[in-house]
Amino acid sequence: MPVEKVRTLPHVVEAAGTPLSEVFATSGERLRALLTEHGAVLLRGFPIGGVEGFEQAVREFSGEPLEYAERSSPRRSLKGNVYTSTDYPPDHEIFLHNENSYQAAWPKLLFFYCVQPPETRGATPLADIRAVHQAIDPAVRAEFVRRKWMVRRNFHEDFGVRWQDVFNTEDRSEVEAHCARNGLRFSWQGEDGLRTEAVREPVHRHPVTGEEVWFNHATFFHHSTLPDPVREGLLAFLDEDELPTNSYYGDGGAIPADVLDHLRAAYRAARTRFDWQLDDLLLVDNMRAAHGREPFTGPRRIAVAMAEAHRPN
Repeated sequence: MPVEKVRTLPHVVEAAGTPLSEVFATSGERLRALLTEHGAVLLRGFPIGGVEGFEQAVREFSGEPLEYAERSSPRRSLKGNVYTSTDYPPDHEIFLHNENSYQAAWPKLLFFYCVQPPETRGATPLADIRAVHQAIDPAVRAEFVRRKWMVRRNFHEDFGVRWQDVFNTEDRSEVEAHCARNGLRFSWQGEDGLRTEAVREPVHRHPVTGEEVWFNHATFFHHSTLPDPVREGLLAFLDEDELPTNSYYGDGGAIPADVLDHLRAAYRAARTRFDWQLDDLLLVDNMRAAHGREPFTGPRRIAVAMAEAHRPN
């Protein structure tokens, strides 16, 4: 195993002349143990070989990368199921979240690869969601567990992301079948609009450790977490229940502003960061660590892949 530098999150493993494929072959179980322990492992100094090499690394460690289905952010495919990181304006923060935690199934592992580091900032911050869970007031957690949480999504005919792109189909019957399989209520709106609602559990158990983790998009999807100019622009011509995404308690009740402030503070208190270097490869246990994105300058390019689908009982 190459040289390891102990850090809380992520745990850093530096190359020591050993090819990455050999590390995966001889120390794969050790890497998985580190992922479970720390939540994320940063492999630094390995020659990855660009996007093609990155895809091969994902396959060697986890098998076939997953398709980005029921998507909630704009991304482009770089090669097959290897995508760009979220294509939001560089001056916007992307708040901490766990990938696809609003869906009935999600990837257990995430892979991030630095094709080109930014000039300034642009980190992919991480947060231990066990720490987030523990920092949340027990009364707040209990209210969410009792009422669950709901995400409402509106796909407007002439505004925002199209349902055709989210569900990767032009066929309404395929959308309806997906909704039926995955616990989504749906209603077609007007000529070509769609509304979906999903009620999800806010707390899950980690599939390896059995620990309770705060695993949901309740904070991320709430309109109050958006950057002020974006939120104000949307609310200037859309009601709250018409927004592209918004979150509620599972019974449809509004989540109080002070609760959302408290949740955001819990994420931020657990936040850690590192600066990207060329060819960095970050492995993230999606049920142990949340991730986000800092604003940045320069031509930042991070490739992303998801693997090892998990559907809780």
